[in-house]
Amino acid sequence: MQPTEYDLVIVGGGLAGLSLACALRDTRLRIALLEQQAPCRPAGWDARVYAVSPANTRFLQEIGAWKHMAAERIAPIQAMQIYGDGGARLDFSAYQSGIPELGWIVESSLMACELWENAKRQGNLTLLCPGTPTRLEMHSEAAVLTLTDGSALSARLLVGADGRDSWVRESQGLQAIDTPYGELGLVANFDCQRPHRGIARQWFRADGVLAWLPMAGDRISIVWSTADDHARQLLALTPDDLCERVAAAGNHELGVLRPLTPAAAFPLRLMRVPRTVAPRLALVGDAAHGIHPLSGHGINLGYQDAKALADLLAATPDWQDIGSERLLSRYQRQRREETLVMQTATHALHELFRNELPGLRPLRNFGMNVTNGLPVLKNLLVRYAIGAF
Repeated sequence: MQPTEYDLVIVGGGLAGLSLACALRDTRLRIALLEQQAPCRPAGWDARVYAVSPANTRFLQEIGAWKHMAAERIAPIQAMQIYGDGGARLDFSAYQSGIPELGWIVESSLMACELWENAKRQGNLTLLCPGTPTRLEMHSEAAVLTLTDGSALSARLLVGADGRDSWVRESQGLQAIDTPYGELGLVANFDCQRPHRGIARQWFRADGVLAWLPMAGDRISIVWSTADDHARQLLALTPDDLCERVAAAGNHELGVLRPLTPAAAFPLRLMRVPRTVAPRLALVGDAAHGIHPLSGHGINLGYQDAKALADLLAATPDWQDIGSERLLSRYQRQRREETLVMQTATHALHELFRNELPGLRPLRNFGMNVTNGLPVLKNLLVRYAIGAF
């Protein structure tokens, strides 16, 4: 059977893969996207939420997805309060930084469904769903992908957007260096007795890192990054007992909590991928990197991967080979610095607060308090985090 020819084939219809496809809607590229199952909205609220930076909000606006998302399910982050494990505190404010908001809290499924609907309306994109690859062969002129139904696709460029356990990455022998944290990220949503006022709160505790993220209405979503055993204990609690445990861990800042979604958990690990491109191949999103959720930047890195690769491909003349490693190396170089900085800073912060060396606890809390008293430094940190530079 002759392969169906495309310019670009994207394996994986998660947020990074879909946003890449949508960002190329005005190009002449013939694109195919493979996904095993189309995204769907849960009956209630999605326990998996993301903090989307202003830079990536603009990206979603540019590709036509943001304006279609239900505004009543999106919450702006107006301020952040970060608490150390020894009385220290660090505050960030959108108002004091001269910006409208620090970011937005958006349900994962809300973004995925709207990106999928955008993709369905895209003239130069073919959605193959369900579509599962079984074999990938790299030739000098094209990558040839064989699917489980026996059909084949050829592409000048193949993009792996198929998550941390990427089949594409593994099939081509691109190394992924995993550093397991021995932790689970427990997520759940709650109704709150008191309004959160758009404030994101985070506590560095002896039992892990707890984040309360403001959702639309008087609701919060939590991410509690904690040791495997402790996470399983939390998962085994009744909904009412979990509400009390979470409220107490956050010093009852928002009063009584009531369960909105069941708790779920996922394993945490740092993942570095030294090479994210090869001839006719590029990786984006979680296939290209993994980061601890305490920074809230996992999806932001993925969206910026998609934007950088889309900008590169859109600017490439028709006569130039979009699958050449020389061209793709520009994408790798562009994304390497931000990814490395975010991974290194987040990992160092995690290890700093997990370390129990004598004298380190007061030192790290002193550092937080000093930073909190330096408005210029805080403003620089905020502007870097939101993508203002």
